[in-house]
Amino acid sequence: MRARPLAAAAAAIVAAGIATGCSSEPAAAPRPAETSAAAGPVTLTYWTWAPGMDKIAKVWNAAHPDITVKVSKQAGGDDASAKFLTAAKAGNPPDLVQAEYQHLPSFVAAEAVADIKAEVGASRAEFSEGLWKMVTLGTDAVYGLPQDSGPMMLFYRKDLFDKYGIAPPKTWDEYAEAARKVHKADPKVYLGTFSSKDPGSFAGLAQQAGAQWWSIDGQSWKVAVADEPTKKVADYWGGLVKEGVIDGIPYFTPEWNKALNDGRLLTWPCAVWAPGVLSANAPKGKDRWAVAPLPQWTAGEGHSGFWGGSSVAVSAKSPNKAAAARFITWLNTDPEALRLLVEEAAIYPAAGKAQAAMTKAPDYFAGQADFWQQAATAATAARGFTFGPNVGVTYNAFKDAFDQAVAKKTSFSAAVQAMQDATVADMRKSGFQLAP
Repeated sequence: MRARPLAAAAAAIVAAGIATGCSSEPAAAPRPAETSAAAGPVTLTYWTWAPGMDKIAKVWNAAHPDITVKVSKQAGGDDASAKFLTAAKAGNPPDLVQAEYQHLPSFVAAEAVADIKAEVGASRAEFSEGLWKMVTLGTDAVYGLPQDSGPMMLFYRKDLFDKYGIAPPKTWDEYAEAARKVHKADPKVYLGTFSSKDPGSFAGLAQQAGAQWWSIDGQSWKVAVADEPTKKVADYWGGLVKEGVIDGIPYFTPEWNKALNDGRLLTWPCAVWAPGVLSANAPKGKDRWAVAPLPQWTAGEGHSGFWGGSSVAVSAKSPNKAAAARFITWLNTDPEALRLLVEEAAIYPAAGKAQAAMTKAPDYFAGQADFWQQAATAATAARGFTFGPNVGVTYNAFKDAFDQAVAKKTSFSAAVQAMQDATVADMRKSGFQLAP
C-alpha cells in the first residue's frame, strides 16, 4: 500500500482507516521481536558492497557468539537497490542491507525496511542533522543508521590558481568571476565543467542552496524538485555554460580525465571521496590539487551538500530485528568498529566522532594537513534532504533534460521543471498519494 508507510512514519497513529488492509495494531506498542533479544543464537545476512566488511563482521562475530553476521558482497548502485526490492517482494530478503540514501525511500515505500527508532534512536547524537534527515525522511520514524557520508567541497589546482592570479572563491559570484578570468587568459582552459550525466552532483549543490525536493505532508508526498533554490542553482550554471566560460564535459569520461590531468580543468565541486578519483584519473596532479569549502550563495554562510553516502537498514521481514539493530549500532557508533570502517572498508564514516579522529591526509593531498578537518566541517554543515520513492525517474529525467540544455545552451531551469513534471507524473501513475 502506498500510503501505509508514510502514514505510520509521519504521524505514528493507528493505521486502520488510513489504508485498506493495514494492521489495526496500535502504533505506540512496539512488537516484542523488534525490541527484545532473540532467543538463542541467530545468524544475520548482510548485503553490502563496501570492501573489507567481511573482516569487520569477523571482529563482531568473535565478540558476539549469540549473533553471527554473514556478509554477502553485492554490486552497488541501482542494481543493488533493484535486487533488494525483488528479494523483499519474493519474501527472502537479507536481514540487513546497505542502502544509498537516495534509494532508502523506495525501500520504505515498498514496506521492505523496518522502523528501528526504538532500537537505534539513542544514537541520534552521533550524526549530523543533514544525515539524520536522510534516514528519517523528515518523519519521526528511523529507517536505517547512517554509515558513510559524502560532504561536498571544492577541489582545485592550487598551482594553476597561482598562475592565473585567483584565490579559492568564497562565493559563487566569485567563482563566476574567476571562471571568466581564467577562460579569457587561455580559451582552452576552464575553471570547471557542468556534467549533465551526474544528477547526484546537482542534487548536492541544490541541497547546499536549501532545496527540499521531497517532503511528507500528513499521509502524502509533496514534490518540489523545481523549487526556487534548485532553479537558482540551475540558472547559475546554465548562465556560465551559455556564456562559454564553463565547459560541458561530463564527469568520469576519458575527455574529462584528460582535461583534469592536463590542467585544462581547474576545479571540481565534489564529495570527500574525490581523492581516489583524482589519483587514478589525474596522476600528474598529485600535490598540485588542494581543497577548500564550497563557494557560498551568501558570504559567510558555510553550507554544503551531500553527493553519495549510504545507510544500513533492517529488512521488515527479518525475524531478528533486535539483533540486527544491535549489530548496525555497533558498526556505526562503536569506536573500534568505526576505526575498522575507515581502515578496512575505506569509507568516510558518518559518525561525527570518527570524522574528528581522522588526521592523516590522503596521499594525493599529502601537503594539506587540514584535509580531514575541512571534510568534517563540511560534513557538519551539509544540508541533506528527503529523497523520494522514485528518485531513479527523477535522475533519468535530469540526464535527458540537461543533456539537451547543455548541448543547445537552453534554459537550465526549464530542465529542472522537466524533472519535476516527470517525477510527479510517475508518482501519480504508480499510485502515490500527492499533496496539492
